[in-house]
Amino acid sequence: MKLRTLDGLDLRGKYVLLRDDFNVQIVDGKITEGFRIERSMPTIDFLRDAGARVAIVSHLGRPKGTRDMKYSLHGVADYMKLPLVDDCIDKSFMANMHDGDVVLLENVRFYRGEEENDSEFARKLANGFDLFVNDAFAVSHRAHASTVGVTKFLPSYAGLLLQSEIDNLTAVMENPIHPVLSIVAGSKVSTKIDVLRALIRLSDTVIVGGALGTTFNFALGENVGNSLYEPEMREKALEIMEYARKNACRFLVPLDKGVAPVFEPTAPRTDKTMDEILPNDVIIDGGPITATRDADEIDRSATVIWNGTVGMAEWMPTWSMGSFAIARAIAENTRNGKLKSIVGGGDTVACLDACGVMNDITYVSTGGGAFLEFIEGRELPGIAALLSN
Repeated sequence: MKLRTLDGLDLRGKYVLLRDDFNVQIVDGKITEGFRIERSMPTIDFLRDAGARVAIVSHLGRPKGTRDMKYSLHGVADYMKLPLVDDCIDKSFMANMHDGDVVLLENVRFYRGEEENDSEFARKLANGFDLFVNDAFAVSHRAHASTVGVTKFLPSYAGLLLQSEIDNLTAVMENPIHPVLSIVAGSKVSTKIDVLRALIRLSDTVIVGGALGTTFNFALGENVGNSLYEPEMREKALEIMEYARKNACRFLVPLDKGVAPVFEPTAPRTDKTMDEILPNDVIIDGGPITATRDADEIDRSATVIWNGTVGMAEWMPTWSMGSFAIARAIAENTRNGKLKSIVGGGDTVACLDACGVMNDITYVSTGGGAFLEFIEGRELPGIAALLSN
C-alpha cells in the first residue's frame, strides 16, 4: 500500500486542510481522555514547523446535520489552546493567518452534507486551501465529505498518524510473529463475524469475551441468565467455531462470569461458573477463572491483538476485573519483551488508560470501526483516496 505522504513537500505559506479525529469524551465541558488529540500532535507540529497555515476539521458525536451546540468543539479548542472558527465553511479567517498558524474549525457534522459526502459541501469545505491532509484513521472507513469528498478538489496526502496506523497494522496482519493470540470482545457477534473469520485465519488462538462471548456460551448450551446476548446468532456462532476448527485455530469461550441481580454499577458481584448461573443472574464481567486462563494464553503468545473489553470496565472497581486483568497481562509481557501487542477500540483504549498501562503496549490504534475493518481486509475509502497511482 503506497500512500501519498508529506515527504518533500514545500508547505511554507500553503493553506492546509487537516482532517483529525477529535471525537473525544467530554464531561461538564472538560475532556476526560485526550489520547486521540495527543496522537495527532506530531502531524500538527510538523505542519506548523514547516510554515503551513493549518485549519483542522473534525467532528464530535452525532449532531445529525444540525447545529447542536452540545457537540461543539469549543472544549477541544480550549484543551489545545487553539482559536475556534465558528463555521467550518466560513473562510474569512484565512486572510488573517500567518505561516505556522493553526486553527480548529467547528464540528463538520453540523452540516448534513458531511455524512452524505455531498459534492457541493465538499467543494465549499475545500475552497481556499492548497492541499488536504488526512490524519484521521479512526474515520477513514467512512466515505464522508471531509475524508473522501475533499480529495476530489485538493491534492491529498496522508498525515504521520495515518501512516503509522497503516504501517503497524499491515505489519501484524502480513507478517506476525507466532504464536498469535487474538482477544475479541464487545456486545454483538453480528457486527464482528467478518473480523472473527479474519482473525481465525491469522491466529493460533482466538479468545471471545464480553456479551459477544456470552452468545457463544449460549450456542454451546450453557447458562447465560438474564443477560445481554444474541440468541438469533446461535447457528452463526456454531459456524464460526467450526470455521476455527477447520483452520486449526483454538477457539476459547468464557469459563465463568461476574454476575449481579441487576445491571447497575453499584450492584453486588458474585463470580459463578457457567453451570452455576441462574435464570435471573445478569452477566456484567468476565470471571476470575477466565482471567487466569486468558493470562496463561497471553504468557504463551508472541503476538497479541485485542479489541473489546470483556465487561463494564468503566464501572470500577467492581466490574473492571476481567478487562484490567487482560490489560495488565498484555502490558507486563510486552514490557518484558515477550510479545508484541496491538490494541484498538475506544473502550479498550480507555481501559488501558484507566489501569495505567497505555505506554506498555507495542501499538495502540486510534481506530475502532476502522481498526476492525482494516483487519477484515476491507478497503477503507479515506485511505483509498490517498493511494499513489
